[in-house]
Amino acid sequence: MQQDSSVDQIIVIGASSGGLEALRTLLEQLPADLDASVFITMHIGDQPSLLPRLLATATSLDVDFALSGEKIKSGRIYVAPPDRHLLIKRGTIRLVRSAKENHSRPAIDPMFRSAAISYGDRTTGVILTGELDDGVVGLQAIKAYGGMAFAQDPKTAEAPSMPASALRHVAVDVCLPLGELGNALGRTIQQRATEAPPARTLNRIEPYATEHDLTEDLSSGGAYALDAIGKVSGLSCPECGGSLWELGASPPRFRCHTGHGYTSTALLQAQSETIEEALWVAIRAMHEKQLLLGRQIQNGRDSGRTSAVQEYELVREGLESHKETLRVLVTKLRPVSGS
Repeated sequence: MQQDSSVDQIIVIGASSGGLEALRTLLEQLPADLDASVFITMHIGDQPSLLPRLLATATSLDVDFALSGEKIKSGRIYVAPPDRHLLIKRGTIRLVRSAKENHSRPAIDPMFRSAAISYGDRTTGVILTGELDDGVVGLQAIKAYGGMAFAQDPKTAEAPSMPASALRHVAVDVCLPLGELGNALGRTIQQRATEAPPARTLNRIEPYATEHDLTEDLSSGGAYALDAIGKVSGLSCPECGGSLWELGASPPRFRCHTGHGYTSTALLQAQSETIEEALWVAIRAMHEKQLLLGRQIQNGRDSGRTSAVQEYELVREGLESHKETLRVLVTKLRPVSGS
């Protein structure tokens, strides 16, 4: 695939917890004549968002939600809209409602991968504050395709896990405090704008290319495609119950045949949530059984069945003990940290 000629440089930025203020600080440092297109994914889920309007007050660059099929323009900021992955396709934008990655939609990894595959070494990825480690595998893809990796100094991040994970798993080119990162990014982009882009074809690099294909269009291979880039892990997807394939080792990551993707940290978090939900279901079921036993106890008393009443009461007391044990387990479930 040939690189798009009208837009030479792509900046992709990922943020999560604490991301609004971090993004505003970063964007206000970028020059008004920035010779690049900027793409932002923040974990905003499926709820209505005013993110572009809030970011627009910090920069003179045009900011808006990305539109599917929209042509990419230099000097413009495109924001992933709620409940859609933002994919970059050789001069145009594609929005897809494919499976969540790292329990998020929009997610950072799909955007980073698509930028790397479409723009190669003219791509710069930036990881800002956030929990867990979404964006780390996408940043690896950017580096694999010859691009540059920037990360916020974790010490200056409200949530340091994402940038810390990037530093641990990626050969990051620039790591600076937030107050300096945007200026360094702007200088790098302006310097590279004076360099002639190489005229070459971008080769497929696995597993990133196949993962991108599956995010863009699940009918492109499913389980057969996953067999070619990974191995069945013996684990189940917390979101759909399908089999998970293990695709890499640093960090370990997993993808199911319906498209859900996880790093090992995100998978641990999802498994914890599944366990908690199961414990609350069990507590609810026991409570309902106690309610039914209460009716049986009253019926037994009304009919003079003393032995039956005693038996029902013992069962009800045992259920209360079991419920308390499960409540203790719920309180002891610890959140997973990506740092």
